[in-house]
Amino acid sequence: MTTARRDAVRQVLADCESFRSAQDIYADLRADGSKIGLTTVYRALQALSDAGEVDVLRTDDGEAVYRACRTEQHHHHLVCRDCGRTIEVEGPAVERWADAIAAEHGFSDITHTVEVFGTCRECAAKTR
Repeated sequence: MTTARRDAVRQVLADCESFRSAQDIYADLRADGSKIGLTTVYRALQALSDAGEVDVLRTDDGEAVYRACRTEQHHHHLVCRDCGRTIEVEGPAVERWADAIAAEHGFSDITHTVEVFGTCRECAAKTR
């Protein structure tokens, strides 16, 4: 895959605040006149994810969604179910718990994923 196509996918993600599906990214690129294919978008997202440039999470229905990392530090996400607004958060208590539970059971070289979903203040205000 050419770097130009990966850069195009990177730019779409840099321009948005919320997590986006590969299909959403593909649609944005096509609407802007790109001839990129959906398979190429998936490959670019995988490469960017492998490089640690994008965060990936699974929605409630199992779909992978992507977002440009705002920090290079290990982090978790607080995600609004309604608008998709996402805030990167640290979780020192989660880190300590993961290390302790792994050690308790004799595990090493652990990784973990923690995402917190809710309704942001603005979306909650709209429903009142």
